[in-house]
Amino acid sequence: MTSLSVIRPISLRPDATADRLGDDDYRGPVVTTESASTLAALPALLDRIASGDADAFARFYDLTCARVYGMVLRVLRDPGYSEETTQEVFLQVWRSAGSFDPQAGSALSWLITMAHRRAVDRVRSESAATRRDLAYGTDDTRSTFDEVTEQVASRETSREVINCLGTLTDIQRQSVGLAYYHGLSYREVAEQLSVALPTIKSRIRDGLQRLRDCLGDRDA
Repeated sequence: MTSLSVIRPISLRPDATADRLGDDDYRGPVVTTESASTLAALPALLDRIASGDADAFARFYDLTCARVYGMVLRVLRDPGYSEETTQEVFLQVWRSAGSFDPQAGSALSWLITMAHRRAVDRVRSESAATRRDLAYGTDDTRSTFDEVTEQVASRETSREVINCLGTLTDIQRQSVGLAYYHGLSYREVAEQLSVALPTIKSRIRDGLQRLRDCLGDRDA
């Protein structure tokens, strides 16, 4: 197959939580049965994609495009760059679907981690400092962010993520929620919460660390 006409222009918003940008009571992702059925369908679709099934690829794209675009937009903070990078991610899916190992993690975790890393690579390829500043957590939270991304993606249909969010302090939970789920930059989070920028940076870092530890403990 020489082209992927099933990759359509992105018109969907990343998720419904964007409507709650100013909601100080925000506590985390909305858990739905639809997301559970989506997760269950992805491994089989990847297996078919690895065999060159364009219909499976179209279905996989429709199920996950909004999630991938949302992740990329949180990093790049630029819709145009985010659309380009999202298309690159799905081209990579088409070419490397056979590399997915269900024993290593969920299909959604594999996809979202791929999207985050490609977005970070896009940021790092930009020479202008203004472009680098658009990235969320590129310098001091990438390792923790990658781990939390994988753990959250694999548990998104359970109560575990919500319970772990409940272990954070109010400012950690609000900061992580605004940055991770709403895609705000550090500076925007600081302005939204009327808290000093250095404080927000440390609270997001500490909050991600606590989430990682909490989710890790539940694996024990």
